[in-house]
Amino acid sequence: MLDNGLVVIIHEDDSTPMAAVNVLYNVGARDESPDKTGFAHLFEHLMFGGSANIPDFDEPIQNAGGENNAFTNNDVTNFYNLLPAENLETALWLESDRMLCLNFDQEVLDVQRKVVVEEFKETCLNQPYGDVWHHLSEMAFKVHPYNWPTIGKVPQHVEDATMEDVKDFFYKYYRPNNAVLTVAGNVKTEEVKTLITKWFADIPAGQIPERKLPIEPPQERLEKRIQEASVPVNALYLTYHVPERLHPDYYAIDLLSDILCNGNSSRLYRRLLKEQQIFTAIDCYVSGSIDPGLLVIEGRPSEGVSLEEAEIAIRTELDKIMHEPVSTRELEKVKNKVESTLLFSESNVLNKAMNLAFYELLGDVELTNQELEHYSKVTIEDIQRVARTFLTEENCCELYYKATTGEEAEA
Repeated sequence: MLDNGLVVIIHEDDSTPMAAVNVLYNVGARDESPDKTGFAHLFEHLMFGGSANIPDFDEPIQNAGGENNAFTNNDVTNFYNLLPAENLETALWLESDRMLCLNFDQEVLDVQRKVVVEEFKETCLNQPYGDVWHHLSEMAFKVHPYNWPTIGKVPQHVEDATMEDVKDFFYKYYRPNNAVLTVAGNVKTEEVKTLITKWFADIPAGQIPERKLPIEPPQERLEKRIQEASVPVNALYLTYHVPERLHPDYYAIDLLSDILCNGNSSRLYRRLLKEQQIFTAIDCYVSGSIDPGLLVIEGRPSEGVSLEEAEIAIRTELDKIMHEPVSTRELEKVKNKVESTLLFSESNVLNKAMNLAFYELLGDVELTNQELEHYSKVTIEDIQRVARTFLTEENCCELYYKATTGEEAEA
């Protein structure tokens, strides 16, 4: 760690000619005010709009033979660069400059505000089912800021963002003592330390606000909502509250979601889509969020199948998995898939850099080497136990997304 609080992780990997530079900021949509949402996503765009000494971020990294991008979610904002290892310093120079200070230019803010608002309209307002997560988040979270999706509650919040708002958010969160810098690839640790000290040591630390997020109380009854819109077909969404990413039950819940719907042999896909043909599409996944999140089941019923019938079919399968132990073969298959995914992820230098940063943020970088062990220890009894605990009706939010008829759509 540097004196200014920047956490640094270096991973040597001489199997590749490339180097990855990843900067993970401990800020996401959950850190926004309810009346000023979408700011973390706005900053994902603003951070490419020029910084104190660099008017254009993209050109130098491209000239160095590299590429870069970023993503934001409820928990974090992540910026990453991949380039030939001999050009590593270019990425460090670029990342340090925008950590030092953005180019607080009104024209840049106006442009990026417009880009984000247009993205909101395109993906949430004009795209079929685009507002699903606005409904699901609002239904599932009454007090926790997971109540709104990363893109924000309404475009108005970003439209109304002032330069003062932007500066305040930047200096609260985009500081070295609120970030993890990871360098992975064909590098030498001592050389990288020297470069990081050169480019980051003089950046002043910030006064990071203490995170005091409200704890979501247990859900006590089924939440139901019907949304009608001009979409191609009906869709069904069921969400269930599940524990946070570091909870011991996370691994069993993740494997449970895979048993339900991950691949052609998974239960919901095989029984409800292939055999009974109740659905034309179906999926199940966990949010994997740092704070307690959701297990989500979503599907689109086949023509002639009502949403009520589709829901009954899903609940029948959930009831089976609660009361009938899964087979050893079923559990081993999903464990093998997880192992393959983890091993593949670790073989990619950029994924390695991202994973190291995320686990450091979770509190222990060594967790990246323990994931496989945690999954391997999950038992058949664990799967049945978490299914009984979390897949209950009173823990569920149910969204019927109904396609309006031709006449209704024209009205």
